[in-house]
Amino acid sequence: MTGPDPRTGGDTPAGTADEAAADRVRRTVAAVWRLESARIVAGLTRLVRDVGLAEELAQEALVAALERWPRSGVPETPGAWLTAVARRRAVDHIRRSKLRERREEELAHELARSPGYGYGDAGGYDGGYDGPADPDDGWSGDARSGAGRSDDEPSGDGPSGDDDDVLRLMFVSCHPVLPTPARVALTLRLLGGLTAGEIARAFLATETVIARRIADAKRALAEEGVAFELPDTEELAERLSSVLEVIYLIFNEGYTATSGEDLLRPSLTLEALRLGRLLARLAPDRSEVHGLVALMEIQESRSAARTGPGGEPVPLHEQNRGRWDPLLVRRGFAALLRARDLGGVPGPYVLQAAIAVTHARAATAEETDWASIAALYRALERLVPTAVVRLNSAIATGMAEGPAAGLARLDTLASEPSLRDYHLLPAARGDLLLRLGRAAEARIEFGRAADLTRNTAERAFLLRRAESAGPPPAPEGPTLGGAAGEFLAGAGLEPATALSYRRTLDRLRRSLGDGLPLTELNAERVAGVFTSVWDGVAPATWNRHRAAVGSFARWAELPEDPVARIPRRTTAPAPARTAPGPAGEDWWDALWLRTDIPVRERTLWRLLYESGAPVTAVLGLDAERLDLADRRARSGRRWVRWRSGTAALLPELLAGRTRGPLFLTDRRPGPARTPSADLCPETGRARLSYERAEYLFARTTRALDPSGRGGTLGRLRKAGSAGPGDVDRHGTDEAGSL
Repeated sequence: MTGPDPRTGGDTPAGTADEAAADRVRRTVAAVWRLESARIVAGLTRLVRDVGLAEELAQEALVAALERWPRSGVPETPGAWLTAVARRRAVDHIRRSKLRERREEELAHELARSPGYGYGDAGGYDGGYDGPADPDDGWSGDARSGAGRSDDEPSGDGPSGDDDDVLRLMFVSCHPVLPTPARVALTLRLLGGLTAGEIARAFLATETVIARRIADAKRALAEEGVAFELPDTEELAERLSSVLEVIYLIFNEGYTATSGEDLLRPSLTLEALRLGRLLARLAPDRSEVHGLVALMEIQESRSAARTGPGGEPVPLHEQNRGRWDPLLVRRGFAALLRARDLGGVPGPYVLQAAIAVTHARAATAEETDWASIAALYRALERLVPTAVVRLNSAIATGMAEGPAAGLARLDTLASEPSLRDYHLLPAARGDLLLRLGRAAEARIEFGRAADLTRNTAERAFLLRRAESAGPPPAPEGPTLGGAAGEFLAGAGLEPATALSYRRTLDRLRRSLGDGLPLTELNAERVAGVFTSVWDGVAPATWNRHRAAVGSFARWAELPEDPVARIPRRTTAPAPARTAPGPAGEDWWDALWLRTDIPVRERTLWRLLYESGAPVTAVLGLDAERLDLADRRARSGRRWVRWRSGTAALLPELLAGRTRGPLFLTDRRPGPARTPSADLCPETGRARLSYERAEYLFARTTRALDPSGRGGTLGRLRKAGSAGPGDVDRHGTDEAGSL
């Protein structure tokens, strides 16, 4: 049997025609799902009060469509069909749950009245729904309206039209109880309709990791009892800020990918734009929402001009502005006008949108009103005085007032800890130095920036900029990278000392660049690295880094002592003690130098020291709840945060594990001796107990304690403090103007 082939006008086998029709249906279902999934899941969440269950019910409706539409055809209103089927399944679930609860109550009542009553008299009840629910079960008529129809005959009712449900879903998926990566993944899943595989491909992660992140987020929302409600007036601004942050994070990852081969990930920028436009429709009276939409519209308008034929980045001032999308530019202008019409003090997103609009108004790069942009950045600094905003403000100053003025401001950021690994800081310095005619220095800065970025396209671009700055000057002597390698290889250091010195010198090389002539390793440069990288460490750690640099300088016979401006730090005398035990940070720091201690103990002790969290909270951590990127984890109702020492040890401790308790015993427990929640499903070992942890710490520290009793974990965690920081991405238009 054959049928007409629309491509050729001839005949084609019926099987091929059927396959083509099925493929068209699948594409239709996918498109409808992307458009309607947020509204469907939101409406179901209002019914069942559980985000995870709501998504499962919506997925069941999607499966039903994939099974039936190839046979029956796509309905005239496919969104209404999916909504009706999903709602009926939600009502069936609610009725089954209520009936199960009622029968369980009856059974419990019978058992209470008749102690000898056995389960054999329960009529074989298996919890299933076997008949109509009580008409007075408390559910409204509109929730029951589809109960008598089959799934193939949905009602004519379309989506409820209650946009508040979608807005509630946005606030729930971006709730502050979730770590940032979980918020991003859950938002793309619930509001974007993306599969775990699509999200994983966008963020260069594995599908398993994303699926686990989404599942953990749903579980956390359920455990925290997060209500499916709009925030109260008092917390609305903070919660809305969280939603805007998530949308902009999604956009930024697509606008300039942090890692991978490509500079752009269009699927993410387009999805962020869709979510932003949706939020603007749902919350039309919020100027910051319109400001974010305006910012994204204008930034996205440049996408076609931001890369060359081979995918290489094109800087903003070199872009062909004729390739900017005029429709997106107009949309951005209109969104900013809506934000301004709402009045009030401009917020961070409105100010950034105004900066983007100023760029878009210039027909050529030379016509850009840099004085206005610099003024807008100064206003943004007053609202959001973060290091990244100050970096962009310095670049704008360099364009408005000259490269010397910009470089002077940039140099004030050299010791900023949050920018120490931010590749756009040396990239911006390289650009300003090049404009000042200091090509050799610019070349070094572009090389540093290339070493710091994780994006392949950006790295290649920065290396080309380094090469274009001119040939490297003929070496008049050794460089920092070469000399450090020779020192570590040939100075005859003990293995433990060599490892410690390597860490110090590697950090120094990352901050100053391998190509820095050794003669330029002066006290001012080294002091800047110490201030930006190690200012918050304990005195013993500070002194250890100082000793490493000093030993290297003496070996290299430098003309100037690079640690001359770096004083040794001393530990304040310990207060009088009422109980035996060690005191003083030097005592604790002696532990971090020990390489003979198992990684489990070292990680536990370091985490307690850096977080200041209760011992039971740290021992209660699970591998699946670790947010390694944000350096935090959930333990019960508490967040536990850590710093670089713990961050360096965790991968070794986990050794690829993704589930189960973080800290495990050495042996497997006997049968039925440990609750399943305290067992690692991958190793079969149990959670480390408080008593065992205290014993191990006391045993290890007896030699350091004058009393011979050893320390306690409680004293260790009180000796340290928490407070890791992150680089935010506000105001990245100038530094990220590729």
